[in-house]
Amino acid sequence: MAEPASYRPAPGSIPTGPGVYRFSDAEGRVIYVGKAINLRQRLNSYFADPSALHFRTQTMVRTAAKVEWTLVRNELEALQLEYTWIKQFDPRFNIKYRDDKSYPWVAISWGDEFPRVYVGRGAKRRSHRYFGPYAQAWAIRETLDSLLRVFPMRSCSNGVFNSAKASGRPCLLGYIGKCAAPCVGRIDPGPHRELVNGVCEFLAGRTTGLVAGLQAEMQQAAQNEEFERAAVLRDRLVALQQASERNAIVLSDGTNADLVALATDPLEVAIQVFHIRNGRILGERSWVAERLDDSDSAALLEKCLVQLYAEDSTDVPPRVLVPELPPAAEVVEQLLGEERGTRVRLVVPKRGDKAALMQTAVRNAEQALALHKLRRSSDLSSRGRALAELQEALGLDQAPLRIECYDISHTQGSEVVASMVVFEDGLARKSEYRRFVIRTVEGSNDVAAMHEVLTRRFRRLLSERAEPVEAEDGPLLIDPETGAPRKFAYLPGLVVVDGGAPQVAAAARALNELGIADVALCGLAKRLEEVWLPDQEFPVILPRASEALYLLQRVRDEAHRFAITHHRSRRSAAMVESVLDQVPGLGEIRRKALLKHFGSLRKLRKATVAEIAAVPGIGPATAAAVQQALAADEPGVGVNLATGEVIAE
Repeated sequence: MAEPASYRPAPGSIPTGPGVYRFSDAEGRVIYVGKAINLRQRLNSYFADPSALHFRTQTMVRTAAKVEWTLVRNELEALQLEYTWIKQFDPRFNIKYRDDKSYPWVAISWGDEFPRVYVGRGAKRRSHRYFGPYAQAWAIRETLDSLLRVFPMRSCSNGVFNSAKASGRPCLLGYIGKCAAPCVGRIDPGPHRELVNGVCEFLAGRTTGLVAGLQAEMQQAAQNEEFERAAVLRDRLVALQQASERNAIVLSDGTNADLVALATDPLEVAIQVFHIRNGRILGERSWVAERLDDSDSAALLEKCLVQLYAEDSTDVPPRVLVPELPPAAEVVEQLLGEERGTRVRLVVPKRGDKAALMQTAVRNAEQALALHKLRRSSDLSSRGRALAELQEALGLDQAPLRIECYDISHTQGSEVVASMVVFEDGLARKSEYRRFVIRTVEGSNDVAAMHEVLTRRFRRLLSERAEPVEAEDGPLLIDPETGAPRKFAYLPGLVVVDGGAPQVAAAARALNELGIADVALCGLAKRLEEVWLPDQEFPVILPRASEALYLLQRVRDEAHRFAITHHRSRRSAAMVESVLDQVPGLGEIRRKALLKHFGSLRKLRKATVAEIAAVPGIGPATAAAVQQALAADEPGVGVNLATGEVIAE
């Protein structure tokens, strides 16, 4: 590790105005981004006595090899630029306030002719309207089940909808009254859109008007002696009241706000968020992040708010309840207001229901932090111990903070593919995983395939390093056209190959041919879990209970899983094309459409003629021919000779 004094800027060279700074390591990768009102004062604090710094700050300044900065006009611009760079470079030492996207939400496909309501997770689409997130998937599913009794809008998938439309018969939900059956023309787009609006009103927390409207309709039907319709409205009213009871009223003034609470210790911070709409808690989120420095809770809160809302401006409420105001509260309000399009206020509740709810959120954050420390204490120590043991066992100059592992997958020499997985600090970094399709090797030759993969990967590294960006124009290893990091330009601390001495020798030969001599290399053989090094007659035997061996096994198994997944997808596509190649009227585009719709040959075999005909571009005659071709091609059972995997389509 470098000493901070080796790259400290010359005295007086750091400006005193506001700006954003970034630390980069010896490879040119940005490892930390921060902002400051006074750049000189802030940066000088990093080059003080290292023993007085926070532990993670010490690690960061010793890992870095360069510091750069950019001047801005005011604090708002600094806040915006800081967030932009954090999103662009994903620095490893910055606090990650983003959760794991595992919280479910309710989505309505607003852009469809007959919108659909469903529960989902992950990425969002622009043409959809979203409500949530919610803490429990089962709770929101029960709420939707009750809600569909009141507003029987469409909730089926596109495949089920198209199949019912083609057959002229609705699905089960249409028969039991939980769907108005637009697929068979029982309801027009206009009235169905009114049902969708009712669902949106309920999910947005505006239930008072809905209940009053149903009561008025029920009373009017009773006065008109339409007792059957009145009974239906009564049942709908009961279902709506049951669904409303699941969202207990916590604030009586109809508040629309998010409540954010923190719980901190010297190493980590827990964030708890309550989403309140019309006085009701519609969802909550909580996660834990590692702290970089000893900043107070107000400064941590500022960073949390920026990262929490800048990703999705539609989730910014008009008010955000916080335990204390951040240092630049007015600047944060201005930034969030620009994201929302209207004014956003940061409010500290002092008394009443809001203050009591804040205390509840703080207790939840404290409990989440305590549980996290219990779960991760052993993991944090074991990762550090595993890297230290690897360094000692392999004779490395420093711990391998970035590990790349490669694996080959095929079935008897067909559809040969390879995978590259990346582990940083002992944890998987899935954004940098890569897949390879073997081009120059035919048959079951894992050694030659490994040589090709290593050659391609490190030839790419050399090509991206051939034209580095000058320091005055931007950080090193940044693409000058797109501004994105050149991910293949990062040199790993350790390369692991799945296999024994032959695979290691092939990988070493590829590195030597490219003139790369500063990359550590080893292989992990499956049979006895032996660690093989280049030009070594005997393997390194790690203790069975060692953390280093466990880490290598996790890396190897992840590379194997990633390669197998890629291989299966290509094999399935190839089998679909081969089986359906002789079907009249079925060209390449329609074959790809079938595979994309069903996902695999196994699901396609199980599909009926009507389900196949529901695919765009596939008519009934072609669907019948496809099913006949699949029936004639009986599925076989095979064994992958390389892995021992039993394969059955």
